[in-house]
Amino acid sequence: MYGDLVLDRFVLGTPKRISREAPVIILRFDEQRDVPGGGANALANVAALGGQALPIGLVGDDEGGQSLLAALAARGIDTSGIVVLPGFRTVTKVRVLAGGPASLKFQVARYDIEDTLPEGDRWHGELAAHVATLAASADAAAISDYGYGAVTPAGVALLRAQLPAGVPAVADSRYALTSLGTVDGVTPNLEELATIAGRALRTEADIVAAAESLRRRLAARFVLATRGSHGMTLVEQGGEPRHIPVYGTDQVADVTGAGDTVLAALTLALASGASPCEAATLADIAGGIVVTKLGTATVSRDELHRGIDLAAFLHG
Repeated sequence: MYGDLVLDRFVLGTPKRISREAPVIILRFDEQRDVPGGGANALANVAALGGQALPIGLVGDDEGGQSLLAALAARGIDTSGIVVLPGFRTVTKVRVLAGGPASLKFQVARYDIEDTLPEGDRWHGELAAHVATLAASADAAAISDYGYGAVTPAGVALLRAQLPAGVPAVADSRYALTSLGTVDGVTPNLEELATIAGRALRTEADIVAAAESLRRRLAARFVLATRGSHGMTLVEQGGEPRHIPVYGTDQVADVTGAGDTVLAALTLALASGASPCEAATLADIAGGIVVTKLGTATVSRDELHRGIDLAAFLHG
């Protein structure tokens, strides 16, 4: 997995009172939870689903970077492909949640720690070396681009060149999907697809047309558009479009990181020999499970198996 690695930090507290200094809630600190986010969340989902995750990315030499590396290692992920960059602040999304001991926590504030990667620094060569080393043994590649600079068109091209023949590469990019280069599949959400299309996508026919246009533009094998509570739409080369209904209820608890889960499940399924349609169906189930959990979360192999059984039962 080649991507932008993020630390998701959750600070949990119990409300005390309204501050006399400003119209804000004063919280009594309860605990802090650090979990993999962004591309690191995709890695965590690969590991939770039973895959061997091989990360290519970078963190800073700060406390956040140490916490993120420890969180990945605790999930059995080999972090040797992650560059530790001196002076760089690890991308960290800090969410402050409030709630009583017997109630659900709700988010009251968030702040992001972001930094700009230095130009012409050694990290380019180190990432390229890890790509050359790890890609040759991969069964599939996931590219998770959150726009923080670790993922570049040159890096994607090198990754594709180093992958064995026939090994699929799937990309999820927030801002640069059309400029990353040729991949086998992409997973834009509806907002991203509409932005690329340059128009509102009001009907399923609009979505299919925009997805097919993107597929041709990228020379990709497929485009899987994620549509929230409306499920997913899959457009394949040489195949009929398929609208995959949402798995489970359309009432969700938290969509944080759901796209990372979809990317992980889809890529693992393709690595196991699944067709794009089969892989998309599994990814839809995984995404439907993870949105029932609060915060940045993963789906286990057992949970996915139960979801597959339930889906088969409900749909005959």
